[in-house]
Amino acid sequence: MRIGYGYDSHTFEENRKLIIGGTDIPYHLGLKGHSDADVLIHAIIDAILGALALGDIGSHFPDNDEKYKNISSVELLKNVMKIIDEKNYEIKNIDSTIICEKPKLRDYIDSIRNNLKDILKIDLDCISVKAKTNEKMDAVGEGLGIIAHAVVLMENKK
Repeated sequence: MRIGYGYDSHTFEENRKLIIGGTDIPYHLGLKGHSDADVLIHAIIDAILGALALGDIGSHFPDNDEKYKNISSVELLKNVMKIIDEKNYEIKNIDSTIICEKPKLRDYIDSIRNNLKDILKIDLDCISVKAKTNEKMDAVGEGLGIIAHAVVLMENKK
């Protein structure tokens, strides 16, 4: 068994879609980033790569490589799933938290979890996604961006 922890943060930017967990969230701002800036999927990717001791998202998908410009983070996660398979591991469960003041994400959690279930090929009850505010503290609390944390438990298939 291996445990990995992932973290990501992005500031808001105008004229971009807000995509979290592969779900389009209706909001007047999106997240700034080289890819689609899906903060949750980025945290999950880092957790997976950490569990496998394979570095971080930037070492596999550099933000100065034009082939990743505006790429869907779902595609990046699918590539990481190939790595998991090559290493003969499987995901047992994921626990994640998204932190933002706005938009409120409660109505999108089921969609996010279902997207992750389909991408990761694991049971829905093995995927936890929580949304919290930062109680108006710091830059996230002031509504300037979003943070995501993720923990993944993986097991060798043997």
